[in-house]
Amino acid sequence: MISELKIGTGVRKGITYLKESYYTKPFKLADIGAYRADKALCLMLMTASPGMLNGDDYRITINVSEGARLQLQTQAYQRLYSMQTGARQQMDVSIGEEALFSYVPHPIVPHTDAVFEGHNRINLSEGSRLIWGEILTCGRKLNGEVFKFRLFHNLTEVRYKGKLILKDNVMIQPSRLNVSEPGQMEGFTHQATLIYADTRPDAPPVADRLLELLAHEEDIAFGVTQSAGPAIVLRILGHGAEQLFNCMRSMETTLWSGLSAQSSPYETAVAAISPSSRGNREGANGSSPPSLRGAQGPSGGRDEAIS
Repeated sequence: MISELKIGTGVRKGITYLKESYYTKPFKLADIGAYRADKALCLMLMTASPGMLNGDDYRITINVSEGARLQLQTQAYQRLYSMQTGARQQMDVSIGEEALFSYVPHPIVPHTDAVFEGHNRINLSEGSRLIWGEILTCGRKLNGEVFKFRLFHNLTEVRYKGKLILKDNVMIQPSRLNVSEPGQMEGFTHQATLIYADTRPDAPPVADRLLELLAHEEDIAFGVTQSAGPAIVLRILGHGAEQLFNCMRSMETTLWSGLSAQSSPYETAVAAISPSSRGNREGANGSSPPSLRGAQGPSGGRDEAIS
């Protein structure tokens, strides 16, 4: 079934508003920022379906107009159910000049025999910013579903003024590749990816600040890569979906505020990273683990909510 969602924004007196909204079942859209001090538009993407089913074809188009600020949040974990042929999703995002778009969805939970193919195409303009996240789990671990899905393939392309500056290609076929081998997951069961792009001429460096936020987390490994253009990719490997989601939301809050003390519109929903815990920033030889070298790599995880 083909399902469509279209979002368009406008700006009036410095306040971002929903200018265009169109969706078909099972999508629903809610404005959750009406009572927040931030003048950005805060939307929650919801679905009436328990997850993606065989034959589902999601087509999402987002247009963030010049000077607008949009945060798109999801309602719950995205489940990929058992399938015969598979499901697919395509997202086309256009970010206007001096605009900001943030999308850090809940973790993806592929069930046994799930097949998913996604393609994200993002176009940046001068002075625009992008915060983009993805967390993949290995499935329902306590049900014995650890990397039992057949295929997960998600391709993300980021362009600036029409030029490709970053391509992140995550593809896992557990039946063809042992994800526990060296250079792959190496015993981890989750992967989170954060893409941040800032095309402003005076954009501040952010990589060290993000690494500091993760430095005290336990049982994770992470690394950051600078792309050929004004963008970075940060990859995290771990064992818990909620832990990685909280890390991602904390980084989202920091990036949204421009590394200042200003709060994100979703700050109340973001769990703080514990300063008392310990983390693994680099490998024993001082370099990032093999799975974290470069913008392309494998991914995996488990469903923390039900495991």
